[in-house]
Amino acid sequence: MAKTQNFKTESQKLLHLMTHSIYTQKEIFLRELISNASDAIDKRHYLSLTDELVESDTYEIWITPNEADNKLVIADNGIGFTEEELVENLGTIAQSGSKAFLEKIENKEIDIIGQFGVGFYSSFMVAKEVIVETRSPYAKSGYRWSSSGEDSYTIEEIDRTEIGTTIILHLRDDDEENEENFSKFANEYTIKSLVKKYSDYVRYPINMMVKKTEDKKEKLEKETLNQMIPIWKKAKAEIKEEEMFAFYKHQFSDFEDPLKVIHTDVEGMLTYTALLFIPKKPAYDFYSEHYEKGLQLYSKGVFIQNKNKDLIPDYFKFVKGLVDSADLSLNISRELLQHDRQLKKIASHLEKKIKSELENMLLHDREQYIKFYDAYKITLKYGLYDQFGMNKEKLQDLILFKTSKSDEYISFKEYIERKPEEQKSIYYATGKSKQSILSLPQMDVMKEKDYEVLLFTDDIDEFMIQVLQSYQDVPFKSIQQGESDLIDDTKKKDLKKKEKENKDILSSIKEALKDKVKDVKLSARLKGSAVCLVSGEGLSLEMEKILKQMPNQNEVHAEKILEINPDHELFTALKSIYDKDHEKINDYASILYHQALLIEGLPIEDPTEFANNLVKLMIESSKL
Repeated sequence: MAKTQNFKTESQKLLHLMTHSIYTQKEIFLRELISNASDAIDKRHYLSLTDELVESDTYEIWITPNEADNKLVIADNGIGFTEEELVENLGTIAQSGSKAFLEKIENKEIDIIGQFGVGFYSSFMVAKEVIVETRSPYAKSGYRWSSSGEDSYTIEEIDRTEIGTTIILHLRDDDEENEENFSKFANEYTIKSLVKKYSDYVRYPINMMVKKTEDKKEKLEKETLNQMIPIWKKAKAEIKEEEMFAFYKHQFSDFEDPLKVIHTDVEGMLTYTALLFIPKKPAYDFYSEHYEKGLQLYSKGVFIQNKNKDLIPDYFKFVKGLVDSADLSLNISRELLQHDRQLKKIASHLEKKIKSELENMLLHDREQYIKFYDAYKITLKYGLYDQFGMNKEKLQDLILFKTSKSDEYISFKEYIERKPEEQKSIYYATGKSKQSILSLPQMDVMKEKDYEVLLFTDDIDEFMIQVLQSYQDVPFKSIQQGESDLIDDTKKKDLKKKEKENKDILSSIKEALKDKVKDVKLSARLKGSAVCLVSGEGLSLEMEKILKQMPNQNEVHAEKILEINPDHELFTALKSIYDKDHEKINDYASILYHQALLIEGLPIEDPTEFANNLVKLMIESSKL
C-alpha cells in the first residue's frame, strides 16, 4: 500500500530553490546522480569484503535515454535503500543541515550544491517527476519512491529482486519562451558528452545501449562511456593539466583550479599513490569548528574512508586529496584502520612531501607561494605555536613577514642574511597595521640604527614567537617589551646617572601611577618621542589586548612600564613643574600614562580623569 508523506517545511523551500535558481548549469544533475550511483556501489563493494550476502560479480551504472517518451533512466547495482533509508535520505533534504544551507546561499553565488549533500534533488531542475525504484540486501522487498518535487512524496512496496537503484526522470517540457531545453537530456549524444565532461573518472563502467549500423542494419550494442581508470593510477606523463584540474573540481566540489597539485607514487617497503591538491582559497567553513580535514582513503581501488584525519596534520589541513595503498589491512573496522601502522607511515611520508613541495615553491616560485601564504598563513602559524611548539622546526622556514623596510614578505632566514653583523637580535613589533607600528615611539631608535623590524599584525603572531624564541641561535626581541639592548656601556652609564639625578621626580610619577604601572624609567629607546609604554618580561601589551577579547579573561594584565625620554623638552618642563609644586606632578603623570595608552592602542582606563586633567592643564597654561 502506497504511503504519502509531506516534505518538511525547509525541504519544500529547498526544492523550490532547486527547481528555479540553485544551479547555474542544469546539466550538473547528471554528474550528481552518477556520483550517487558510484557511492552506492562503493558501499556495496566495501561491505562485500566481509559480507557474502552483498557480493556481486560486476559493478555497473547504466544510463538509458528515451527521446520518444522524454525520459531518462539511471540505474546502478549498488547497495540500494531500505524503506527507512528512503525516508531518511530522500524525504529530508540535507537532513539537519537544511537551515544552514538556506542561510549560506541567501545572498551569494549559488553554484555550490556539491558541498551540501543535496545533489539528488538537482534532478527536479529537469524532471517534472522523479521515481526511485530500489532494493537493499537488508530489506525483504523493493520500494518505489516518487515525487513531483513540490510538497510531498510517496513510498510503496514493489516486487524487485535485483539489488540496486533505478532512477526514472520524466523530463519537463521545453520552455521556448525562457529558452529552456529539457528534452536534450533524453538525447544519446548529449548524455555521452556530459558523462565525458563530468564523470569520465568514475571508476565503475557507465554503460549505454547505443544504435550501431552494420551492413545497413541497425542494432543495439553496449557501449561504456567513461575511461574508468582512476586518474591517480595513470602515469604522470599521460595526465594533462586540464584533466587533473577537472578531476579535482569534480571530486572535491570546487569551482576553481587548484593552486598546487602533488602527485606521488611510492614503492618499496611501503607502497601507495597519493594525489594531493592545495585549493586556491580556503573552504567557506575552513576556520570554523565544523570544518573536517582529511584525505580520501582507498585500498587496492576499494573506497575505505572519505576523510581520514590521521593522514594529514592539522597545520596542513588545507590539503585535499586521496591516498590509494595496497598495504592496508581490510579485515578490520574503519575505526581500527585509523590506527594502522602502515597508515601512520604513509602520513609521515605525506607530511614530508607536502613540506618539501612548499619549500620548493617558496624557493623557485615566490609569486605562487605568496598566493598560498596569504590564504593559509594563519594555519601555518598556529601549527608552529600548537602543542608548545613541537613542530616549530618543521614549519619555521615556511613563515614570512613584511618588515619596516619593505612591503615584500621575507623569511626568518632572509632576515638573518641581510641584518648587519653587529645586530644581535631579530627585532619585531606588534600592531594592527604597518602604519600603526611605524608610528610607535619605540621605532625611533630602530630608524636611527637602520635596523629592520618584522611586522606582527596577526593575533597569532605573538603567541607563535613565544614558542619559537630564536632562529639559528639569534633571539627574537620585541621593541615594545623589556629592556632595550641597543645602547652601549657609555649610554647605559649616562642613563643611570640621569636616573639617579632625577630619582625624586621618577618616584613621584611612579607613586602617582602605583596601581597602573610597575615602574617609571628614563628611556634608552626614545629619540624624538616624549613617552612610551612597554611591558615587562612575560605577558606583552599586545597579548593583553588579545586575551581580554576572550571570555573570562578580564583580569589578565601585562606588567606596564612607563618610559620617559630624558632628552625631550617635555621632561625638562616636568622637572620645572615638579620643582615649583610637587603636588601637580600627579595630574601630569596621569596625562603621560593615558597618552602612552593611546599610542599603544590600548583603551583609556579613566576617560573622565584624562579629560579633566587636560582641561586643568589648558586653563593653567592660559594664565602663564
